[in-house]
Amino acid sequence: MKLAAPPEPSVRWHPHPLDLVAVVLAVAGAGCALSGLLPRAETTATLHRILPLLLFLGTVIVLAELTAVAGVFDVLASRLSIASRGRWAALFLLCGGLATLTTLVLNLDTTAVLLTPVLLALARNLRVPAGPLAVTTVWLANTASLLLPVSNLTNLLAADRVGLTPLAYAERMALPQLAAVAVTMALLWYAWWRRDRPAGGRFVPPAPHVPADPVLHRVALAGCLLFVAGILAGVEIGLASAVALALVLVGFVVRSPGTLRLQLVPVRLLLFVVGLFLVVQTLGQHGLDDLVARLLGADDGALGALRAGSTGALLANGVNNLPAYLAGEAVLPTTDHTRLLALLIGTNVGPLAAPWASLATLLWFERCRAAGVAVPLTRFVLTSTLLAVTGTLAAVGALLLVS
Repeated sequence: MKLAAPPEPSVRWHPHPLDLVAVVLAVAGAGCALSGLLPRAETTATLHRILPLLLFLGTVIVLAELTAVAGVFDVLASRLSIASRGRWAALFLLCGGLATLTTLVLNLDTTAVLLTPVLLALARNLRVPAGPLAVTTVWLANTASLLLPVSNLTNLLAADRVGLTPLAYAERMALPQLAAVAVTMALLWYAWWRRDRPAGGRFVPPAPHVPADPVLHRVALAGCLLFVAGILAGVEIGLASAVALALVLVGFVVRSPGTLRLQLVPVRLLLFVVGLFLVVQTLGQHGLDDLVARLLGADDGALGALRAGSTGALLANGVNNLPAYLAGEAVLPTTDHTRLLALLIGTNVGPLAAPWASLATLLWFERCRAAGVAVPLTRFVLTSTLLAVTGTLAAVGALLLVS
C-alpha cells in the first residue's frame, strides 16, 4: 500500500527589519498628516512633490529586477572578467567602471541590490577574496550617485529645487562626480584590492556567461538603453522609466510570464519614502529646521559650501541621507545653488561611515549576509569613514571650481 506523503511543514513568515521600519514610518507619517501635526497644506504639497518620484522609483526598481533576471548583469560581469585577461588590476578598473555606470544610469539602490550578488558570485567563481568586490559596489553606489538626477532620489529633489534640467544638472555636477569617483577608486585600490590581490596579481578567467533566454536578454538590454536615451533627450524621468519598463514587460509576458509577480513592486521602499517625507516635514515644523539652520550657518562662498557638505555628511551618518538632505534643503534659500549642491554632495558621498547612513548601504549589508560574505567590520568602517571625509571634501572643492 502506498503511504500518503506527510504534510509539508508550514513556513512562518518573518518580516525583515526594513519592512518594519517602512511600516512604522508610513504609519507615523499618516498619523502626522491626519492629526494636524503637519498642516493640510504642507501635507498636500509634500504628496504632490513626491508622486512623480514614486512613479520613477517603482518603475525603475522593477526594470532593474527584470534586467537582472534576464541575465544582463551576469553577462556584463563575466565579460568584464574575461576582458581583464586574468589581471587583477584590470579587473579592479572594470568592476569599478561597471558599478559606476550602473549607479549613474539606474540609481544607487540597483547597484546595491542587484550588482552586489553578481560580483560576489564572480568572486566565488574566480576563487578570489570577496571583500574587495563587495566594497566596490557599496562605495560606488554612494559616491557615483551625483551625476544624473536618476542616480539618487536626493538628486531628483535637488534638481527640482534649483530648477535645473537633467543635462544642466549633469553639467554642473560632472567635475564633482569625477572627483568623488577618483578618490573612491584610489582608496578602493590601496585599502582593499591591492591588499587582497591573489598571488602574482593573476586569476583564471571564467567561461562566458550565456543567458538562459537570449531574446529576453536583448529585450531587457534594449529597455535599459531606451531609458538612458530618454533621460539624455530630456524626457521626464518617470515617463522614461515607465516606457522602458513597458517594453521589458512585453518581453516577459511573451517569454516568461511566470516571472511577473506583485512582489517585484518595491512596496517597502515606496512606504519608506512616503513616511519619511511626511515625518521629516513634520519634524521641520517643530524645531528640526532651526537645529539644522544652526549647523549650516549663514556663511557663503567656500566656507559656506564646505560647511553645507560637512553638515550633510554628518547628519547622513547620524540618521540617514534622505532625511538629512530634506532637513538641510528646508532651511537653505532656493537661490543658493552652491550650498544646496554642496549639501547634496555631503548626503550622497558622505553616508558611508555608518551602516544605516543610506538605504543602499543597508541593502548592501543585507545582500552580503544573504550570500554568507562577512566583510571585516572594523576595516570597513575605518576605510569608509576616510572615504566619506576625503570624498566629500574633494567633490565640494570641485563644485567650487565650477560655481
